[in-house]
Amino acid sequence: MKRVLFVCVENSCRSQIAEAFARMHGAGAIEPYSAGSKPSGQVHPKAIAFMRELGYDLSRHVSKSLSEVPAVEYDAAVTMGCGDACPNIRAKLREDWNIPDRKRCRRTSSGRYGTRSSNESKNF
Repeated sequence: MKRVLFVCVENSCRSQIAEAFARMHGAGAIEPYSAGSKPSGQVHPKAIAFMRELGYDLSRHVSKSLSEVPAVEYDAAVTMGCGDACPNIRAKLREDWNIPDRKRCRRTSSGRYGTRSSNESKNF
């Protein structure tokens, strides 16, 4: 089983959603974790609502710091703007996903969460 760590700043939205998708689609093959360089202490309500729409209960997750996940070498570490703490993660493979922080999203007219950028809607 491959260990994968998803890291963003607050571990309240992006990395939590990534961990949830890994649990949903990688069951039996991936042992996913998520953490934040400066955790907020809670999973953002919009992330919980978004994942609920997909049939996943993110309300059971908690916002964690890097010191709260196993201190092992991960098979992969996926960072999402986690700042200076990211280089301290031991991993065989490192990826940086340039994913905007979606906490500030609002529902679009289609009912999906999204933001406006350059006159185009970028949905969750």
